[in-house]
Order: sequence, then C-alpha cells, then structure tokens
Amino acid sequence: MNITRILLPVDGSRFSDAAADMAMDMAASFNASVVLLHVRKTVPTGLGQPNADELLEYLTKNAEVVMAHYRGRLDNARIDYIDLVVGGGVADVIANVAEVEKCDLVVMGSKGKSNLEGLILGSVTHKVLNIAHCPVLVVK
Repeated sequence: MNITRILLPVDGSRFSDAAADMAMDMAASFNASVVLLHVRKTVPTGLGQPNADELLEYLTKNAEVVMAHYRGRLDNARIDYIDLVVGGGVADVIANVAEVEKCDLVVMGSKGKSNLEGLILGSVTHKVLNIAHCPVLVVK
C-alpha cells in the first residue's frame, strides 16, 4: 500500500490528539501529506435570529481554536498539510472528504468529545468504518 495522503479528522478531544500523533508519525515515515479536517455542526434551520448568528459565530470560533492547535503541531513537525472546516453530518463529511481529496487512509480517534466514556467505539467512528472508500485506522 502506497500512502501519500492521510485524512486526519479532529475535534480537540484526547482521542483526536492520539490520532494526530499517529497520523504525523505515519506522514513522516511515508513522506505523505495530511488533510486536516474539522467538521463543524450545522446551524439548525428555524432557530431564528439572533440565535442562529450567535451559534454560527460560536461554532466558527470553536473550529478555529481546534484547528489552530493541530496546525501548530503539523507546522512544528514540518509536515505538508491542507486544512478544511466543513459543516454537515460528521461521518458523512469525513467519508466524502476522504474520497474527494483522494486520501489513501483516514486516521481518527476511537471516540469524539461528545461520546460517553464507557463506549468502546463512538458512533461516528463506527459509521466512517462502514462508509469510507479507503482504509480507516482507529486510534484510542
């Protein structure tokens, strides 16, 4: 298997941090680039103003904080990357970006920020495993 492009979806959780460690190690080993992805929740229609604007502003600021953390890590490791913030259903966006960006591998955490501690595998990770066109490496 030739790995030239790795998708790294992140949400700021400790599981994303572990996945980032693995993705950076693999990128360095294979001289691969990384597609850094944060999936931003969408603002529900019908929320009304000004609530929708406030929620969008909060989600946008949160995405920037999360992405800045991982951009810094990738910059320090001197790994070539692009970064994307996309709104939508998390698992569907991850699978779609992996395909559109022609990623050879998805490296993601076993759970995200919102999952319960007792779960072994988060629902988003489970869905990505089932719908992604490429291999998925799950890191805990």
